[in-house]
Amino acid sequence: MKNHLFLLFISMLAIISVRGQIGGDNTYEFINLTSSPRIAGMGGDFLTINDNDILLTVSNPSLINEKMDNQLGVSFVDFYTDVNYGFAAYSKSIKNVGNFVGSVQYINYGTFEGADATGELTGKFYAGESAFNIGWGRQLDSLFSIGANLKFIYSSLESYNSFGMAVDVAGSYHSRDGSFTASLIAKNIGRQLTAYNGGNIEPLPFELQVGLSKKLQHLPFRYSLLINHLDKWDLRYEDPSAQQIDPISGEKIEDSNLEKFADNFMRHIVLGGELLIGKNLSVQAGYNYKRRQELKIESKTATVGFSWGVGIRISKFHINYARSTYHLNGSPNYIAIRTSLSDFFVKQN
Repeated sequence: MKNHLFLLFISMLAIISVRGQIGGDNTYEFINLTSSPRIAGMGGDFLTINDNDILLTVSNPSLINEKMDNQLGVSFVDFYTDVNYGFAAYSKSIKNVGNFVGSVQYINYGTFEGADATGELTGKFYAGESAFNIGWGRQLDSLFSIGANLKFIYSSLESYNSFGMAVDVAGSYHSRDGSFTASLIAKNIGRQLTAYNGGNIEPLPFELQVGLSKKLQHLPFRYSLLINHLDKWDLRYEDPSAQQIDPISGEKIEDSNLEKFADNFMRHIVLGGELLIGKNLSVQAGYNYKRRQELKIESKTATVGFSWGVGIRISKFHINYARSTYHLNGSPNYIAIRTSLSDFFVKQN
């Protein structure tokens, strides 16, 4: 098994391209927004934890399984200013066919005051985007599972509208004792079907990711390692305002090749951990190096790139809350609740 995992890792590295920055290259970026406070608390945008959490399947469909049957989950994120977004997901299993999760996600950018080229007000307008997703997952055997998400995407920005479709494809390996899971995910394979008011067709935010999670044997702790953007190697951005100048020569001080490699390598890595306190309480923490490098202010870096969360089970409900520091201006609040509807029905003998 170790040899197979090593060959898989090498083959993934072989397809990494040398493209540079990724911001602003694609449309429908909202479909990559974090779906769960648990994910946000551990620093990333997907997880490989196989414990029947329906909100994890929106970003990793290979986790969909029959134990999620009749489970319902909703989440809400109070983002910045008047921007907010949310998810709702429901799971159903069909014998001999597979396990399905239907989900809806949206983002509301708020209401704006419109104006023409002369500055004359033209009235208020709305901007928002949404997607309806159908997820399918199946256990191949005791060790491997596969899954896919089919996404129907709609974007409305003032009078500009666009439709698109995308597919996520994922596969996971689960250890026999359930303590270790590894997932490989190809996200947002698809295209924009109709452009905004007859404009050019834009690419979708395709990404190849791999993730690992391991629950320790003698401690109530689980760690998570995510490797993002395997399809792009160069994620560095040279900020002109942060350039260091040699006071004697007046020339820009360049990073060494080793420093550039280490910086680029770490931009692909997200680290997270989860402390399990009994069966009804958990605490999450995470660190996203790339987010910290891109959004920190040099004079006051603070906790940009760090995140934390807490999960609690009350009766039939699982409630999660998280905060993730993107900028000194504030931290988005994530909250979610999930439950199994089957728990509310008592079987009659």
